[in-house]
Amino acid sequence: MKFSTIGTSWITEAFIKAANHFKEMEIASVYSRSEETARSFATKHGAKEWFTSIEEMLETNIDFVYIASPNIMHYEHVLACIEHKKNVFCEKPLVLNEQQWQVIQERAKQYDVYVFEGYRHLFSPNFKILKDSLKQIGQIRSVMLQYVQYSSKYDAFKDGNIANVFTKEFAGGALMDLGVYPLSMAIDLFGEPNDVSYFPTLLENGIDGSGTLVLTYEAFNVTILCSKIAQANMPSEIHGEDGSITVDHIAPIKQLAVYNRKTKETVNVAEEQLDLDMVYEVEAFLGMVKERNMEHHQLWLERSRLVAKCLEVARKKQGSLLFPGE
Repeated sequence: MKFSTIGTSWITEAFIKAANHFKEMEIASVYSRSEETARSFATKHGAKEWFTSIEEMLETNIDFVYIASPNIMHYEHVLACIEHKKNVFCEKPLVLNEQQWQVIQERAKQYDVYVFEGYRHLFSPNFKILKDSLKQIGQIRSVMLQYVQYSSKYDAFKDGNIANVFTKEFAGGALMDLGVYPLSMAIDLFGEPNDVSYFPTLLENGIDGSGTLVLTYEAFNVTILCSKIAQANMPSEIHGEDGSITVDHIAPIKQLAVYNRKTKETVNVAEEQLDLDMVYEVEAFLGMVKERNMEHHQLWLERSRLVAKCLEVARKKQGSLLFPGE
C-alpha cells in the first residue's frame, strides 16, 4: 500500500517508522506548503515525490493518505482525500463536531473508502488487557484519568511565540490536544456518557492551557484532567466495588495493576509492548483496508462520532472555546 503524508512534524516521522514495520507499506510522496520542507522530508524518508499542492498529490497512484496537519485543517484534508478515492488515516481529532463527522461518514460511503482516526493507545496490547481486567473489579463507581504533560511549546508561548496548538484559530488547547486521549479511552471502555462538562483554565489568548472534563454515567462519573502547562506524575485509576485498576499513563500504557479489595493483593498485569506503539494502530488500519472490514470501519467511526460529540458539547456548554466557523 503506497501512501502520502500531509504534515512534516515528529508525529509524521513516528508514523513512517511504524509503517516501515510492514512490508506492504511504502511511502510514495510528501506534502508541505514549503517546497524546501517537502523536498527535505521526502529525501529523509525515502519518498520519491514531494508536493506543495494537495490536489496534485492526490492525482497520483497512492492507496491512502496519512494526515497530521493542524487540527482545524483535518476536515478539509480528509474530504479532499475521500473525493479522490483515497483511504484516510487521520490523527486525532478527526473532526471538530458531529456535523463534520456526518459529512465524512456519508462521503466515505459514497466513494467507497475507509477513514480511520489514529488512537495509538486504544489498539495497544495493554489497553486490551485493561478492558479485560474491568470484570475483576466489579461495579464501577468512579474513574480518574489524567493526561497532564508540560508542552515543549509553552515556554515559547510565554515569550510571545504562540504555536498552533495554543490557538483557537487552529483548534488547539489542552482538551483537543491531550484531553481527547483519555476521553476516547473512557468512551471505548464505558460507552457514551449521559452528560459532559468542561472546566478549563484559560490562558491570555482565551485557549485552554488545562482543564477538567467530567463525564456523567448512570452509576459513576469519569473525571479527566488534561493540561499542557503542568506536569503530573500520578497514575490514572478506575475504582470498582471489588477492587481498582491503576494505569501508569494513558498513552502509552506500560504498567497496569489490579487491586483486589477482598484479598488485599495487587497483581501487575501489563505485558511488554513495542515502545513505538503506533505500530499497533497501523496494523489495525492495514488489516481493515486489506480485508475490507466494514464492521471495524463502522465500529471505529462510531467511536470517533462519540468523541466528536462530547468535545463539541463540552466546548459549547463552556461557552468561550469556539473555533473558526462555530
